[in-house]
Amino acid sequence: MSNLSDRINAVPVSATLAMAQKAREYKAKGIDVISLSLGEPDFKTPKHVQEAAKKAIDEGLYFSYPPVPGYPELRKGIAEKLQKENGIQCTENNIVVSNGAKHSIANVFLSILNPGDEVIVFAPYWVSYPAMVALAEGKSVFIEGGIEQDFKATAEQLEAAITDKTRAIIYSSPCNPSGAVFNREELKAIADVVLRHENIIVIADEIYEYINFSGEHVSIATFPGMFDRTVTVNGFSKGHAMTGWRVGYICAPEWLAKAVNKMQGQMTSGVCSIAQRAAIAAVTGDMEPTREMAAAYKRRRKLVLDLISEISGVKANEPQGAFYVFPDVSAFFGKSHGDKVINNADDLAMYILEEAHVSVVTGSAFGAPDCIRISYAASDENLKTAFAKIKEALTQLN
Repeated sequence: MSNLSDRINAVPVSATLAMAQKAREYKAKGIDVISLSLGEPDFKTPKHVQEAAKKAIDEGLYFSYPPVPGYPELRKGIAEKLQKENGIQCTENNIVVSNGAKHSIANVFLSILNPGDEVIVFAPYWVSYPAMVALAEGKSVFIEGGIEQDFKATAEQLEAAITDKTRAIIYSSPCNPSGAVFNREELKAIADVVLRHENIIVIADEIYEYINFSGEHVSIATFPGMFDRTVTVNGFSKGHAMTGWRVGYICAPEWLAKAVNKMQGQMTSGVCSIAQRAAIAAVTGDMEPTREMAAAYKRRRKLVLDLISEISGVKANEPQGAFYVFPDVSAFFGKSHGDKVINNADDLAMYILEEAHVSVVTGSAFGAPDCIRISYAASDENLKTAFAKIKEALTQLN
């Protein structure tokens, strides 16, 4: 007997996690699969962060429930980081620490959306945005930026999409999946649109902040009038290679931070105490490991773009951040190999897994059905091998 709610039945399985599961199934059968599907750094958590966690355990002081919004020291450290690095004038009262940035965003949607409220989602988008909007009984409205505009929807598109039901907009910069980075001028134009409409909240997902090759990271919350209209989302997974530690946070107007704290108090309570002590070391400590990781990603970006340029039919732009390339692969639609016909990006992603034993993710999950997402958070050796196999598999299609 299965009596599931309409809510959960309407939500798709995360495409990135689903492809990662398929790759694991192949590996369990003894088939070696190179995984380029998950958005996970291939570096270890920096040593000073690991040592902070060990110290916290040895001290024996952090085995009880932590405060729901996070330890005061961590929230203070995050606020100081945002002031110094981002120019966001906030205090620890604006900060709520959650179980990863995904949890942070879900908390916000559950706190601000009523049934039927609309959220304008910049596409391509991270796979979970629409699902989280749906779980909060809202409706996603998509505005699309194609490869010809470096995957960045415009302020004009935003203005045209706003209705009297619009409650929020959400985007990521640097963007997952495209690697697009909104510059100061583009964000100022978006802010100007938002300020002309009351009661719209901007959710700015900045989780890839430190993996930015454009020369400047801009937070929309710094523009005049925007602090009270913006939720800045960030965390430790990408820039500090702490995916498994599950620590994310928001910086929001105090009224919304209080609401998120209330929501979290009923749903999960506070984040793992030891993970928070590690996060304190990350946000206040040595940033050299983060800079080294970012430099490695930049070098890999060039490697991957060079490898893609050798594959006929694959069209890619140069991403300005994150660790993904998001090529247009529509040239292969309608082609086949044996009894395998490629109708769309879903088929192509499965074909690449089956024929090349490389896992990538279909762009349809990100609102860009002509593309696939390829992560280059992998070793140079694996990237070279993977793209050689992808090239060989695609060459077989006719």
